[in-house]
Amino acid sequence: MDDFIRLPYRIYENCAQYVPDLEREIRNLFNEKKNPACSFSQIQPFVAYRDGECVGRVVGIINRKANEKWQTRNVRFSLIEFVDDLDVSKALLEAVSQWGKSLGMEAIHGPLGITDFDKEGMLVEDFHLMGSMNTVYNLEYYPRHMEALGFEKEVDWVQIRINVPKEVPARYARTAQYAREQIGLRVEKLDKFGRKKLEYGRKVFELFNEAYAPIFGFSEISLDQADIFLKKYISLIDLKLIPIVFNEKDEIVGVAATMCSLSKAMQKAKGKLWPFGWWPLLKGLKWCCEDNAEMLLVAVRPDYQGMGVNALFFDDLIPIYNKYGIRWAETGPQLEDNVRELTQWKPLQPEFVKRRRCFTRSLIDS
Repeated sequence: MDDFIRLPYRIYENCAQYVPDLEREIRNLFNEKKNPACSFSQIQPFVAYRDGECVGRVVGIINRKANEKWQTRNVRFSLIEFVDDLDVSKALLEAVSQWGKSLGMEAIHGPLGITDFDKEGMLVEDFHLMGSMNTVYNLEYYPRHMEALGFEKEVDWVQIRINVPKEVPARYARTAQYAREQIGLRVEKLDKFGRKKLEYGRKVFELFNEAYAPIFGFSEISLDQADIFLKKYISLIDLKLIPIVFNEKDEIVGVAATMCSLSKAMQKAKGKLWPFGWWPLLKGLKWCCEDNAEMLLVAVRPDYQGMGVNALFFDDLIPIYNKYGIRWAETGPQLEDNVRELTQWKPLQPEFVKRRRCFTRSLIDS
């Protein structure tokens, strides 16, 4: 496991764009006591060696919940890293393939985590741009290996980068006003609810489950998973950057999870909280030391889509971003064919960046 965790430091030693994971988060992935997703998934890590040296790693995942929902028999691969040697990447993916076949799987695809809260998609464009703590970064030769090994595109995601305007665009301001006055929607922040923060945090995850249900590969987030996430981060993150939209019945109908970028802080921490890594991360979380934000997740209840909820998000966040000195922001990966999601950014003159891909290959007769 030590070799598994330390391999990326050698592969990305001279890469200014790479943002490392926290080592304890990777270890916890395989710990049933720390990762509730183990209750509905099988997880198998592999490490490749050549002449006694670690040269590659990968994780095989069988998410039974997702396979049942989508009527598939897929094994996922995740956290894949390898030196630029086709024999190494082939050995890794063959190991996952054979493991999956032994358990009755019929196709392999990825990179995908256990849930949509994990990193997904292999970067295929814009390798010169800085990575982030919530997305995959990989070197340019990675997708070439996938194609050489017979993998094909299953889906692509893109990210949206925007410059933060000094004022809320008129279109958003008008729509937000209509949503407040005519539909009765309002924006609140979790810190308003005091001791009930965890209770409302769970309701946010219930909304994620409802809003993301039809999205590629999604499997429902359990209450145990939600509780671990909330207890870990709710006291650390700046709740002012997470607008939650309520209707007149006090039901949560929309949420936008955003935060100040921690890319440089994660690089300084070098994968470790102790002895000194906690300080740049705490500074980044509490005092927003970078000039950009990460718009991690946006979810709107299906019956409220197209009713001004997204405009309320922008109306709330743009003034806060300006107050914090945030000049630009970047979304998480969004499916390239999700037209409704992508067109909402048009008034902000968006730039499409960081295309990433889920590759797939059949295991039948292989």
